[in-house]
Amino acid sequence: MSGKSLRAGFLVLGCVLTQSCIYGFAGGGLPPHIRTVAILPFDNQTAEPQLTQEVAEAVREAMESRLGLRASAESKADAIVRGSITAYEPDIPLSVQPGRGQVSVTRRRIQMAISIEIYDQREERMLWQRSRMILDGEYQPPDEAQGRKLALEKLVADIVDGAQSQW
Repeated sequence: MSGKSLRAGFLVLGCVLTQSCIYGFAGGGLPPHIRTVAILPFDNQTAEPQLTQEVAEAVREAMESRLGLRASAESKADAIVRGSITAYEPDIPLSVQPGRGQVSVTRRRIQMAISIEIYDQREERMLWQRSRMILDGEYQPPDEAQGRKLALEKLVADIVDGAQSQW
């Protein structure tokens, strides 16, 4: 192969590679003007007071660590996250093991219902909303906290997926 044809081949290859990289990726995340967020305390309608803090921590994880927003006071935030915890069932039997005169539950599930919304304060419009989102997590008794942890990980994933799917 001559030097001229080799250079021509590289030139063609360079043009093809350059042309294929002209476009960029769009979407993902919230609108560009959303940089700060206020996470309001969730209305806890259950008998489990610790859920308020655990849900707030999961939502903070989604907003700050996964979506890259900074926490802010409500009056200065670009967006507000608010919601409610409407149901919590910690003791749903999944797997039982028969025994003499008694049955032993070997796996259980917690289930909670949460409604959540992300509201754009600057443009006064709803960015994302889910009503009565059902989250669950399995655990081995007596480790109910492990089941809650799994359910809250699903909450974080749902928030991030929901926010990113809008743009």
